[in-house]
Amino acid sequence: MVQKLSISNRKGQKISVLIEGEERNGPLVFVMHGLGGWKEQLHIQTFADAFLANGFTVVRFDTTNTFGESEGKYEDATITNYYSDLEDVVFWAKSQPWYTEPFWLAGHSLGGICMALYAEKYPGKVAGLAPISTVVSGALTAQTEKHKACREEWERTGWREDVSETVPGRIKRLPWSNMVDRLKYDLLPDVRRLTMPTLLIVGELDDSTPPKHQKLLFDALLGPKEMHIIKGAKHTFIEPEHLAEIKALFDRWIKKYKKYE
Repeated sequence: MVQKLSISNRKGQKISVLIEGEERNGPLVFVMHGLGGWKEQLHIQTFADAFLANGFTVVRFDTTNTFGESEGKYEDATITNYYSDLEDVVFWAKSQPWYTEPFWLAGHSLGGICMALYAEKYPGKVAGLAPISTVVSGALTAQTEKHKACREEWERTGWREDVSETVPGRIKRLPWSNMVDRLKYDLLPDVRRLTMPTLLIVGELDDSTPPKHQKLLFDALLGPKEMHIIKGAKHTFIEPEHLAEIKALFDRWIKKYKKYE
C-alpha cells in the first residue's frame, strides 16, 4: 500500500510524505533525496525498493526548498533547512502506529550528510546508516575542482547557476549563502558516534562528493562498514546498470544486518 500525505514542519510549511509497506509492521527506514532532488527520483526509488523487498516500512519525503511537492524555493535550500525537515518528519512519524525504533536511514548527497548528522546526534535510534554519495563536510566541498572553478564568480555575484543533469532545461540557481551554511557542517569530528552498520556508495566519476572524500569518512568509521565505487557513474545515478548494482548492494547489506536488530 502507498500513502501520500502532507505534514507541517516547524515553520508551518507543507512537507509531502510518501509511506509504503506500513501494513506489514516491519522495521522502519527513512529515505532522503539530495540538494534539489525529490522523493520519486530513480536512485531514491531504488534505495526504497531495496528496503521494501526486505519487509520494511519506507518513508520518503520532499524537503522544503527543493523541486518536489513540498513548499519553499530551491534558492532557499540549505543543509540547515533540509536537516530540520528530517527531524520534523521523524518527530511526526513517532505518532504513527507503524513507527518503531531503532530505524534505518538512507540518503543521497545533501540527504546523506543530513542522515549522518542525525545518526551522530541520536545514535541509539539508528540501526543502520546509508549516506550515499554523501557530503562529508563543507570544507571538503570547497576543495573540489568543481567548486574551485565557480567559487570566485559565485562569491562575487552572490549566485551560482547550474544546468540540471536529470531534468532537461532546468536551471538551478543558488545564492552564496548556501555555501556559507554548508561550511558549518562536518561529519568527521563526531564520526566516532557512528557505530551502527554503515554503507557508503559513490560513483567513480563523482566530482561533487568524490571517492576520496568517501574514503576519508570510511577510514574514520569505527563500526561495521562497507564502501563501494560504481564504475562509470557520476554523482547522480541514472543509468539502469548503475541502479541495478546499487539495489543489489543495498539488498545484500540489509540482509546482512537486519537480523541483528
